[in-house]
Amino acid sequence: MSEPITFYFDFSSPYSYLASERIDELAAKHGRKVKWRPMMLGAAFKASGMPLLVTIPLKGDYSKRDFDRSARFLGIPYKFPPKFPIATLAAARGYYWLHGQDCAKAREFAHAVFRAYWVDSRDIGETPVVLDIAGRLGIDRDAFAAAIATPEIKDRVKQETDAAIAQGMFGAPYFLVDGEPFWGADRLPQIDKWLETGGF
Repeated sequence: MSEPITFYFDFSSPYSYLASERIDELAAKHGRKVKWRPMMLGAAFKASGMPLLVTIPLKGDYSKRDFDRSARFLGIPYKFPPKFPIATLAAARGYYWLHGQDCAKAREFAHAVFRAYWVDSRDIGETPVVLDIAGRLGIDRDAFAAAIATPEIKDRVKQETDAAIAQGMFGAPYFLVDGEPFWGADRLPQIDKWLETGGF
């Protein structure tokens, strides 16, 4: 089987959310799997020297319009949350803990976290909110809370973020397809064509 697509994302990235709703289906169409890899986008911005998109004069206002328009174009439910940006460490840590036990449950959790923030405006930067999301999926809240506080899981998020930056990641979503990098949810059609043709 061909190599899986690597999908680097941050739960607080609107374009990552949009991509998360489409990437698995696109990959399956070409017989590929997807490795979901949450990371901390703030570290990438620091490494690249890029400011947060919405803080850039003129471009920031445009980007908010584009978030909404892109969601409408893709037919994906979306509402810009009142609190933005936020740090999503608890969610990323929880994902990696779940992934070590049950990949399907980790993916279900990731979708639930994205939708909680980008559809329901829940503050996923708050650990109790993340615990509630996990509990609603039948995940043991106490075990989840204990796991995300361990040094191993904390280090995992840092390691994955460092690995993403080492691969050239500077923004999210960031995909690696057979070693070829693609940045942005708007690159999904290019990824589709790349997989269809074997590269171009």
